[in-house]
Amino acid sequence: MIVKAIWNGKVIAKTDKPVNVEGNYYFPPEAVNKKYIKETDTHTVCHWKGTASYYDIVVDGNTNKDAAWYYPNPSSMANNIKDHIAFWKGVTIEKED
Repeated sequence: MIVKAIWNGKVIAKTDKPVNVEGNYYFPPEAVNKKYIKETDTHTVCHWKGTASYYDIVVDGNTNKDAAWYYPNPSSMANNIKDHIAFWKGVTIEKED
């Protein structure tokens, strides 16, 4: 299965090795097109995964604030998603078999 993250008509990420956690697809860092993401100062805490950091998605001058997140130092229970990036806020996830 190939999974893509698409926003504003652009493929932000594409992988055949997604990790699904709580209904969210996490993309390996190398599967994400870094030209479309910009690190922010936003952080949130998940009671079992740890502290998440966020990216804005920027496509053709349009910004989707804090629309991607990742766990740089997850808890041991979530180590399989370390540095993997997930998306929300209108980012479309498409799956192909």
